[in-house]
This record gives sequence, C-alpha cells and structure tokens, in this order.
Amino acid sequence: MVAYEWLILGIFIIGYLGIIFEHSLGINKATWAILTAVACWTVQFLGAGTEASNLAHLSEHLADVSQVVFFLLGALTVVEVIHVHGGLVILSRFMRIKSKVASLWMVAFVAFFLSSILDNLTTTIVMVTMLRKIVPDYKDRLVFGSAVVIAANAGGAWTPIGDVTTTMLWIGGQISTLKIMHNLFIPSIACTIAACVCFSFELRGTQHVHGHHEKEAPALHGKMILFLGLGSLVFVPIFKVLTGLPPFMGMLLALGGLWLVTDVLHHKNAEQQHLRVISLLSHIDLSAILFFLGILLSIDALATSGILRHAAASLDVAFASKNVVAILLGVLSAIVDNVPLTAAAMGMYPFSQFPPDCTFWQLITFAVGTGGSMLIIGSAAGVGFMSLEKVDFFWYMKRASFAAVIGYVVGMLAILFL
Repeated sequence: MVAYEWLILGIFIIGYLGIIFEHSLGINKATWAILTAVACWTVQFLGAGTEASNLAHLSEHLADVSQVVFFLLGALTVVEVIHVHGGLVILSRFMRIKSKVASLWMVAFVAFFLSSILDNLTTTIVMVTMLRKIVPDYKDRLVFGSAVVIAANAGGAWTPIGDVTTTMLWIGGQISTLKIMHNLFIPSIACTIAACVCFSFELRGTQHVHGHHEKEAPALHGKMILFLGLGSLVFVPIFKVLTGLPPFMGMLLALGGLWLVTDVLHHKNAEQQHLRVISLLSHIDLSAILFFLGILLSIDALATSGILRHAAASLDVAFASKNVVAILLGVLSAIVDNVPLTAAAMGMYPFSQFPPDCTFWQLITFAVGTGGSMLIIGSAAGVGFMSLEKVDFFWYMKRASFAAVIGYVVGMLAILFL
C-alpha cells in the first residue's frame, strides 16, 4: 500500500471509531459517516488517478448507493404510515396470552415474521412498545425483549427487505429473492427456535392480561392501512421478479400507492391531516439515511483505492476456508456495525470468485444479519431495545448472549449441512 492509501485507511478508522463510540462522544454517527466519506474521496481524488477516472468511479458507486438510500427512505415512510394509523394497536390485540412461555413464543414468532416485511429496528420498536401493554412485569419484559431482538434479526435475514444488510446484498446482486428466501428460511427460524428454547427456562407461571381501553382504538381506516401497507411491502420483491426493475422502484411504487390512498381518505377532513404522508415525512429518521449514505460512500472509497483488494488478499492468506471468514464476520458484527462490514465484504469478493447465491453469500447474509444479536450493541434492534427499556449491557450479556450464540450456531449448522 502506498502513502495515500494509508491515509484513506487512517481516516476511515478514525471515522469508524467515532461511529462505534457515538454515545460516549455525543456526536451522531451520521456526522462521522458523512465527514469520513468526503475526506476519503478527497484524498482519493488528490492522491491517485485522473479527475475523469475518479469521477467515473464516484458516479458508478453513487448510482448503487442511491438505490439503497431511496429504498430505505420509502420503507421508513411506509412503516410510519402504518404506525400512525394504529397498526400497533391492531397487532397487540392478538397477543394477549396468560402463559408466560406461550406468550414468549407468540411474541418471538410475530417479531420474526414481522421483521421479514419491516426492518428489524422498526419491528423491535413496535414489539417492545406492545410488550408494555401485554407484559406488566419489567423483569419478564426484558427477557421477552431480548427474544424479540434475536427473532427480529433472524427474521430480517431471510427476505431481501427484512434487514438493511440483506437489502444491500440483494441490490448488489450477491443474492436473489427466491434463492435467499428458500435457503435461509430454515436456518433463520432454527435460530429463533433455539433462542426461544433457552429463554423458556427463565419464565414460569402466568401473567395478568390487561383489557383493552377505548383510548387504544386505532385511527380511522387503520386496519385497511395496516394490510395495505404490509401487502405493498411484500409486493416489492415480487415486483422486481416480474419487471426486472431495481428494488427501489418497487418500494417507491408501494410508497406512491399508500400515499395516494391516504390522501384520498383524509384530504377533506382537517382533523385527519396528521395521517397524510406529507405530514409524516418530518417524522422519518433522516439521520439514519444519511448514515447509510456516508458509510457506503466511505467503503466505496476504500474499494476504489484498492484497499479492499489488499484486505481480501490478507484474509485469503490467514484463512483457507471462506466459510470461516463469513462466520467470523458475523461474530465481528456483534462488536461493530454490520453495514460497513457487509459493504466491505461486497467490495472484497468479486462475482468471478463467488457467483450470486453461492453458499458463501448465504453465510455472509445470515452472519451479518444475526451475529449482532450476541451483544446488545451489535445491532440496530439491540440498541433500540436498550434505549426503550434502559437495558444494562452486562444484563443482556449475562441473560441473553448465550441464547443468541446458540441460535447463531444452530443457524450456521443448518446452512452448512441442510
């Protein structure tokens, strides 16, 4: 590696440390991601190649990154429309069970299948909020919430729209819709089941089931919007298969259709304006979108400079088996953010070496999607749970990490031997 490559790598490491210690430093991770991206590309432009060649590389990468950004923007908006229309209230009505163990399994499986349609962070927020209504005991609720984190991460790994890392691999062409759903469903559900078996030993007896309250009634047309919104998200991968258009076009179709319906339903009533999409856009977490933009462009700078090629060569020397590399990436994702790990893997291993839908990409998809469950800071779902219920890092490590590890190992074995 030459001097300018070391400089880019140093900038990336500093930015990445800023992202890891976001809460300690009090600086949003999107800030670090954006500054890192600009700094890395600045060094690339000044350090190597012509302006024309660097612009060509940047434009090519930006075209790929923008697809992920538009996809996430549409998905977050659709989910917000469902939420503001009372989808949470509707779903919670089917989950009031007295038996703690039976309720745990119900909650975990709802989280698993819900996160295959929504993203795992949104699913965790929805489920943890529902748990406050159906699980009155705080200590029990922490166990339930831990199961939700593991189930949501596992559920997001087997569909192309369930987790941002799976979506990245799907848009990048490393995995295809039907193949990933067929190959990873059993490992993902096995991961969830194994974790729930571990948690079942911690729960005993029954719990008080709260009744419904009038103030919990969903918004007008809430049930219709719930099914229409979930149906439109399910249709996104189907739309790609039918038309061949990029996934973000299907997501924009889902958003546009839901936008049209809500405008027609609510535009005449002044008291319902808050239910329209135009009023909900201010609720979207744009910092998350900008974080993905910055971190993906940063990784692309590493790829353009050739740093990722050097990293891949080093891994080839250290590990003869690429399956071991994939498994270790999953373990590493429990410590660091899985988005840059996934982007780095996509840049390091070309299709000529690892064609789409091969076992290696299946392992990567499952590993980075579920490995973060091992620590509460290892995934967006875990951080969301930590924030909502004020969960202690060491409590999760003591009470939930073992279940997450067992689920991860069971899922990996299912991929390798089934």
